[in-house]
Amino acid sequence: MNEALPDVPEVRVVGLPQLTSGFDLVERLDLPMHLKVHGPLEPMGGEQLAQLSERISLKGRGGAGFPFHKKLRSVAESAIRRGVRPVVVVNASEDEPACRKDTVLVNRAPHLILDGALLCAEAMGARTLVIGVTRESTQRSMEAALAERGLNNGRRSALRARVQRNPIRMVTGAAASLIRSIDGGPAIPPGRKVSASQTGVGGAPTLLSNAETYAQLAIAARIGAERYCNTGLYDEPGTVMLTVSGAVARPMVIEVPTGVPLRYVLQLAGAPPVPQGVLTGGYHGKWIDSATVNEAIVSRNSLDAVGGALGAGAILPISQDTCPLGESLRVAQWLAEESAGQCGPCYLGLPAAARGMEDILNGGGPAALEAVKQVAKSVKRRGACSHPDGSAMFLESTLKAFTDDLAAHVLGNGCGRPVEGVLPLFEGGQTPTGLPGGQTDEENGPSRQKIFVDWTLCRGHGLCADILPEVFELGADGFPTVAQAKVPRYAEAKALRAVRRCPALALRIEEDTRTSAPDRLPVLSQRGGRGRRALGSGR
Repeated sequence: MNEALPDVPEVRVVGLPQLTSGFDLVERLDLPMHLKVHGPLEPMGGEQLAQLSERISLKGRGGAGFPFHKKLRSVAESAIRRGVRPVVVVNASEDEPACRKDTVLVNRAPHLILDGALLCAEAMGARTLVIGVTRESTQRSMEAALAERGLNNGRRSALRARVQRNPIRMVTGAAASLIRSIDGGPAIPPGRKVSASQTGVGGAPTLLSNAETYAQLAIAARIGAERYCNTGLYDEPGTVMLTVSGAVARPMVIEVPTGVPLRYVLQLAGAPPVPQGVLTGGYHGKWIDSATVNEAIVSRNSLDAVGGALGAGAILPISQDTCPLGESLRVAQWLAEESAGQCGPCYLGLPAAARGMEDILNGGGPAALEAVKQVAKSVKRRGACSHPDGSAMFLESTLKAFTDDLAAHVLGNGCGRPVEGVLPLFEGGQTPTGLPGGQTDEENGPSRQKIFVDWTLCRGHGLCADILPEVFELGADGFPTVAQAKVPRYAEAKALRAVRRCPALALRIEEDTRTSAPDRLPVLSQRGGRGRRALGSGR
């Protein structure tokens, strides 16, 4: 079993360090050491910053890869047109179990991130800066960095700066989720999609970008576009921060120039010489096979061309000794659990897709395979955020990359290999305790209630799944798929509402005095009572 990655794993560099400069000297660059290593930074005008970003082809390093100069100009133009001051937000919410590059930067080089953010704030006349984090270590480091610069959230401050701490959940990393939480709401995306550049924090135009993006801007502002472009590829200059884990001897975060062969990066981390496959871009990414690995170089365009993805910068090889479908099932189950529970195609579709993957492993045959394909297709572009799209892309990539194993499971008796659990998940494979909306520790505590379905009364109205998606899903026949289940502490009020509003009065709640019961109790399978525990899933 692969253990969960630490917040700050081993850090390596290929070539001359840029973002990781000074890491060989100290564990964390405080402000005096930061200035000693990187030197002072002169302010720049807004158009200067936009031109610099354009010349170095700076794109967002959080996964989407949107050109930074377009975002910068859009925010500035919107602020001028409306006559309001914009807001600058740093998204350092790194909530994927396989990603640590932003966490490393916040913990070890927080002032480099602040340099880039403050450049933008001063250039655009922003008076508010917010840094979004989800980990205790990143919160401590960034709050210390703000204090070292004399920045605070006081009303009389020329620039009000603060750290926004959200729960560790996949959906809290979405831009809309972070903005909503900054405004005092839950850290989940709103139902209506809006552009942060036009209407963000407090309704003001908001420049929101990934932590590494701001750090890269700070490097370029210091050394200039020409020198910055001397490193890496001509069309994607500079360096990239990667998190390499999975079936490797040394999980690490590594800074590499673009253009470095992917196989060299894998060798540095001690990956198998001939991996069965490599997941690129993290759990919203794509698989590439061992032959393709030898063709790929570290760049967004190269990985896209060979069917992979740079995404959030996570690279995860697996060996020939594990079942790739079983490994992917563990991730699919985690992705399903990470739904915000508010968009039907996501909170119903992703668990259905995970169950379909499990059916394939359990000998479900061609029907199970077709069901997974249909579910993955149906969830796309139907959510308030990119979580269902990224999850569907991962599932489709899994089915495409491992055709031989798929055939062995669908048409035969399986591949015969165990599931080693090499793809890191939180706490040995379990979802972290953080819940959407920034709940308190009391709300995150053990469940106190169980909800029961009286099948003699239930008529399949489905209202329970609408009110309480954390507990209820509807089967193919339109009835709930659980007979009884523990109610999460944060959802107890919704459970009571579901009981009161059930048209058939088929629900009841009882106090749960047991503390060791599983999260979901007997599943009523449409195929004769097979439980949801996956083969070799370690769950």
